[in-house]
Amino acid sequence: MSDLGRLTPDEFKASTKNKIILVLDNIRSLNNVGSAFRTADAFLLEAIYLCGVTGTPPKPEIEKTALGATETVSWKYFRTTQEAIDELKSKKYFIAAAEQAKDSVMLNKFSKPEQALALVFGNEVYGVEQEIINQCDACIEIPQFGSKHSFNVSVSMGIVLWEMLRNSSRD
Repeated sequence: MSDLGRLTPDEFKASTKNKIILVLDNIRSLNNVGSAFRTADAFLLEAIYLCGVTGTPPKPEIEKTALGATETVSWKYFRTTQEAIDELKSKKYFIAAAEQAKDSVMLNKFSKPEQALALVFGNEVYGVEQEIINQCDACIEIPQFGSKHSFNVSVSMGIVLWEMLRNSSRD
């Protein structure tokens, strides 16, 4: 770990985080939840908000893919995604859903806002609930060129987060 320059769990918890919160809107797969934790750790995110049917730690299926990130990444559970959105709005977060929707902005054309950012990722089959999309400040779509026009939700998280942080000042 030291050769890779990785933070210890204590160093992670004490470090300044990227002001991004992942909001998981009814994610069914516990493996996808674990992957979200691992990705949030890798990108040094502020927190994950787990909403609705989204599973919460500790669960073996989450830990299998999280590889310990549930111990480093802060998280909070909300009975509904609406409750999470209400909290984020009260804290003045810019809220963007990652979804194929009317008036969505292609990821490569989206300009990350200066304020803290919340990124909403939806259910593996149904996506982000329309009521939630309607309350977002933006909707981001990942450009795709094949026949399927969808990614696994954990892959989408990695792509969107990389784009949001690739020009950050972190070394």
